[in-house]
Amino acid sequence: MLLHRYVVAATLAAALPLFAQSQAPPADLAASVQSQLPALTETYHHLHRNPELSQHEEQTGAFVAAELRKLGYTVTEHVGKYPDGTQGFGVVAILENGPGPRLLLRTELDALPVEEKTGLDFASTVKTTNAQGQQVSVMHACGHDLHMTVLLGVAREMTARKSQWHGTLMLIGQPAEEAVGGAKAMLADHLYERFGRPDFSIAEHDSPDIPAGTVAFKGGPLLAGVTSIDMTIRGVGGHGSAPQVGKDPIVLGAEFVLVAQTIVSRQIDPQEPAVLTVGQFHGGTKNNIIPDEVKLGLTLRTYSPTVRDQIVAAVRRTANGLAAAYGVPADRMPTVTTSEGAPPTLNDPALAERLRGYAVAALGKDRVLDARAIMASEDFGLFSLDGKIPSVMYWLGAADPAKLAESRRTGVPLPGLHSALFAPDFEPAVTTGVTAMTTIALDLLK
Repeated sequence: MLLHRYVVAATLAAALPLFAQSQAPPADLAASVQSQLPALTETYHHLHRNPELSQHEEQTGAFVAAELRKLGYTVTEHVGKYPDGTQGFGVVAILENGPGPRLLLRTELDALPVEEKTGLDFASTVKTTNAQGQQVSVMHACGHDLHMTVLLGVAREMTARKSQWHGTLMLIGQPAEEAVGGAKAMLADHLYERFGRPDFSIAEHDSPDIPAGTVAFKGGPLLAGVTSIDMTIRGVGGHGSAPQVGKDPIVLGAEFVLVAQTIVSRQIDPQEPAVLTVGQFHGGTKNNIIPDEVKLGLTLRTYSPTVRDQIVAAVRRTANGLAAAYGVPADRMPTVTTSEGAPPTLNDPALAERLRGYAVAALGKDRVLDARAIMASEDFGLFSLDGKIPSVMYWLGAADPAKLAESRRTGVPLPGLHSALFAPDFEPAVTTGVTAMTTIALDLLK
């Protein structure tokens, strides 16, 4: 089914003229975006200093909503309904401009529980309490502050250029992307029934692997699907001085972590991308007590549902086999539960090529690169309704070009997404982002 979709899309791409390559962007666009830079910089600094965790983006959502209202958009706040019944802080802004297509542009609102160590004079010092009751620092370590700033710059350009396009612009401020739940929550709150179903959905994501001042496109798979795996490994607790009396779940869990590394390397076809990572290991209360159980949290990234199911089955089989080998009683075998985070992000091939043409017209061929797929995950693809709405996410370069060149020369990586040291090269990234996305919006709405 998936292969058929890409064959059809590729055929359409070949049949459709890439008219965008022959259309020049507005002559004043670059200068207009540059004139916005002081205001956009102020916006970026404000958002960076004031990050909020997933499902707590109240002030961030209110800020984005207020900025869009100033520009004349019809704005609705608190869009999104989570499975526990709580309301989200999603923002939907609509600008209608006569008959024509409906275009969705998305940004994320949330930040990460990371203590910033960039040393920037506008660095975040925010601390808060997370859902587990722990005191944590908060930082925009994934560039969502940059994405919001770009979207507000595009919103301003599109308002000023209403004579150059026709249709409806639908701007989405999505909460809880880092928790991989915000897109689903907005759709569960009847996003398209309330605000209209778009003809296209577009998003960008900053990348520390390409230079600021560039963008990168590809059709087909871009980001992997994510599945969370929670595991309880049980043993028989006792005194630390007499391990022979019990069954130590910490040792069993530690061995599982090591053996699990061979599931992908020795049980999965090397042509099938997959990553299995243990991110949490919790157990014990005191140095001299062998606990009754430990809990592990794993994340699984794949592009194929078949491979996903194969790995989940292998996780269960490995855990049960090790427990049996340790002599754990049959009624205390491990339990493994899974929860689906998000499907793979699959770019519509025909639309990706159209957007590449628009970007070349706006930025020049040397600033439009070929994107590569990665194993990180996103929930933006849910807005495409399983491919029924043509959808594309593209990379926005965020790395200082000189530092990136030196990194490639030496092999020493730059701080990446989710790092406490991550800091985009803001000025070329934001001006390129606004220019590219404005050009895309103008051409899709002609």
